[in-house]
Amino acid sequence: MTDSGIRAVVRVDGSSVCRAGDASEEGDVVSVSRAASPATDGTVVEFTADSGLATTDAKEVFSYDGKTIYRFERAAGAGPACACDVIESNGYPVRHAEVDSGAVTLSFVAEDIETLRDVITGLKERYEGVSLQCLTRSSAIGGKRDLVFVDRSVLTDRQREVLETAHEMGYFEHPKRANATEVADALDINGSTFAEHVSTAQSKILESILEG
Repeated sequence: MTDSGIRAVVRVDGSSVCRAGDASEEGDVVSVSRAASPATDGTVVEFTADSGLATTDAKEVFSYDGKTIYRFERAAGAGPACACDVIESNGYPVRHAEVDSGAVTLSFVAEDIETLRDVITGLKERYEGVSLQCLTRSSAIGGKRDLVFVDRSVLTDRQREVLETAHEMGYFEHPKRANATEVADALDINGSTFAEHVSTAQSKILESILEG
């Protein structure tokens, strides 16, 4: 058993973060899967979404009950790195991926805080909307724990309200019980303002955790 492993769930917003994410702006994407492609020395990506998406350039490979499985291949080094590539270039497999309203949420396991910081930094260098959804440390040997104290006073009252409302509505759960639009409506703010509050608040919390 290790006492240093970190499981992280990260949400990345922005255009062209992921082709499956782009498709989720047009229709409901219910699943995403990836596999290595020996033929292209790259990755094959499949996602299941509403049938008849007009904006995706992925190939339709199977249809059922109003849903279609779309597939595309990404050769190694082809174009700008996607969010999954950034994480896996550090040697950490993406354990789970989901997309919603143009954003992609990814989970992975890093060896320790230092390597987690490298991954987060790499993502932030490429994308503006990077926010930590969940951070879990592996159980420690002998019951020892590495506790980090987070000063909640670094958050404004509005930032705390946004996080608390999002948490209560299940925004941070997987699968989500509420999406960003629903939480923003509950707070009577627009989606971009909600995303800004969440991103700023989580950046403050992440800084406290990683530097603690």
